[in-house]
Amino acid sequence: MRSLRDIKKAPLLGVIILTLVTGIGVSGLLSASKTLSSSGSVKAINVEVFSDLACTQILSSLDWGTLEPLDVVTRTVYVKNTGNALMTLHLATSNWSPASAFNYLAVTWDKEGSTLAAGAVATAVITLTVSGSITGIDTFTFQTIIEGTG
Repeated sequence: MRSLRDIKKAPLLGVIILTLVTGIGVSGLLSASKTLSSSGSVKAINVEVFSDLACTQILSSLDWGTLEPLDVVTRTVYVKNTGNALMTLHLATSNWSPASAFNYLAVTWDKEGSTLAAGAVATAVITLTVSGSITGIDTFTFQTIIEGTG
């Protein structure tokens, strides 16, 4: 048989359960969401250098051969904008060895500051000029950096 105390607890327990159920239902009614699809594009600046106009042979190095003072040597390369945005072309060099070679060898090209549309290919001539006062350098290495900015 149930005690009087258990009987008095039953309405209180019912009120607590009813409050919880109502609270959960109301919180569900006060919450909503909306999913939106998103789209856009990312501007990509990518450049690749090839040894052929058809852009099938990626160029990884330039061989300048054996040089003498006052030599001017050119190499033709093909620069392709493989990105999706217009770019401006720049050429730089780095990692000269020996470091003093930088004082006697000048690297230039005919595309500095020119623009290249997405997917377009430009024929570029890179020129290495040897100073007439070069001394103490038997061999040299350096990196040529062709960069596209946009």
